[in-house]
Amino acid sequence: MWKPAFYPAKLPAKRFLEHYASRLNSVEVNYTFRAFPTATTLAGWLAATPAGFRFSFKAPQRITHFSRLRDCHEIVGRFVDVLEPMRAAGKLGPLLFQLPPNFKADPSLLADFLSAPAFAGPAPPMVAFEFRNESWFSEETYAVLRLHNAALCVAESDDLKTPEVQCARTHACYRLRCSGGYSAQQVAAFAERFSALACDRDVFVYFKHEDEPTGALNAVAFLDACVARAGKQ
Repeated sequence: MWKPAFYPAKLPAKRFLEHYASRLNSVEVNYTFRAFPTATTLAGWLAATPAGFRFSFKAPQRITHFSRLRDCHEIVGRFVDVLEPMRAAGKLGPLLFQLPPNFKADPSLLADFLSAPAFAGPAPPMVAFEFRNESWFSEETYAVLRLHNAALCVAESDDLKTPEVQCARTHACYRLRCSGGYSAQQVAAFAERFSALACDRDVFVYFKHEDEPTGALNAVAFLDACVARAGKQ
């Protein structure tokens, strides 16, 4: 439980996001993996967060797990359209396409997927891919991502670590998910490393969400360290 270490003991659940957004500046939304949010839900999230707060959304399982990126241009368009209120409010972070571990590399399929009209235009959404099969970690994959300004999500877990290759010009995405969280020294090193990277792109860093608030507290310490570094420059 995240009370009282992160959320105040008496804080009602309906105010969790408001409190979260008072301590952190971005959240990764897993809800969209199974269903599209309604306009009312999005309006509530927007109202509960300050200007500059960013929402990253996990792509629907219909895209990543059922269709496995094939023939998905229409549903990708719907996904992007649903999130238009977030984009209009300046609160849309990356769209995360997390592929299943048994999905092996297919760069030509990836290229076709990224040619979807929803990813084109004057203000396309930021996109990141988390590959959980090592066959994707190749220059052929990275070339496709670079061509479409899509980020390789650098994910770190107990089972797999993504190579740190920056493929997008405008953004970078990290998911730090080792069990037990990270020490103060590790968090300080993250702050130094990612602050430097943020000089020329938006950097989104997410710690593991567990029953205990370890990841959230790591994130608070990380953000505080980034702010402190910025103040000294």
